[in-house]
Amino acid sequence: MPLIQAIRDSWGWVGIDPVEVVGTTAFGNVMIKDTQGRYWRLCPEALYCEVIAQTRAVLDEVSRDQAFLRDWYLQPMVEQAEEALGPLAPGQVYHWVISPVLGGEYVIDNVRCLDHVEQLRFCGDLAREIKDLPDGAQVKPRLVD
Repeated sequence: MPLIQAIRDSWGWVGIDPVEVVGTTAFGNVMIKDTQGRYWRLCPEALYCEVIAQTRAVLDEVSRDQAFLRDWYLQPMVEQAEEALGPLAPGQVYHWVISPVLGGEYVIDNVRCLDHVEQLRFCGDLAREIKDLPDGAQVKPRLVD
């Protein structure tokens, strides 16, 4: 599966060994089960991938938490994105052009449609590049071939 390979290639540095995509959202968040039976949340806009549950029972508990669900689905932003950009094509997600981690705003003008695999690869590679920077560090992106 392309999502699993993209996660393995671009997010493996966090220690994840993915085996199953359990769920995805319109903004590209991914819930992943790993080889040890743990559940991870990959959040492209916040540039993180971390364990959120050690077992399925704990994941079920987390999935009932209203604050988690609001953050997971971002329903108001999804509605704005659908209105401004139209419905997503298969394999696409809504994507923050400038990551909120890098100062991008949670506004519709900062959202575009992007291939989900491309988003996961880009965000994972970016997260790896900035992982050791202190909060508030100045970042100047440089594109290379």
